[in-house]
Amino acid sequence: MSDAPQQQQINIELGEKEAEGIYSNLAIITHSPAEFVLDFTRVLPGVPKARVHARVIMTAQHAKLLLRALDDNIAKYEMKFGEIKIHGEGPSGFGYQPVINDEKVH
Repeated sequence: MSDAPQQQQINIELGEKEAEGIYSNLAIITHSPAEFVLDFTRVLPGVPKARVHARVIMTAQHAKLLLRALDDNIAKYEMKFGEIKIHGEGPSGFGYQPVINDEKVH
């Protein structure tokens, strides 16, 4: 008998509304000692205001696991389809930008 933990099967239901998904081109990520908060919004040309369309709150441990899963999936995507290019990197102020020492990286 193996001492390895067995995989638990989880049935996940996807509702009709959730299956449609949302489009996001801007994420605001904040954290406290207890959790990470990811707010997903979209910024449209000529519209000075954006509304949060989804908020995901998770523990720091789950945020790190999400980072690993995204990294793994991006690597697999790039192996299959080629490198993902980041067009227009620079001080646009929009899009997914890392924050270092409370300052956006430009």
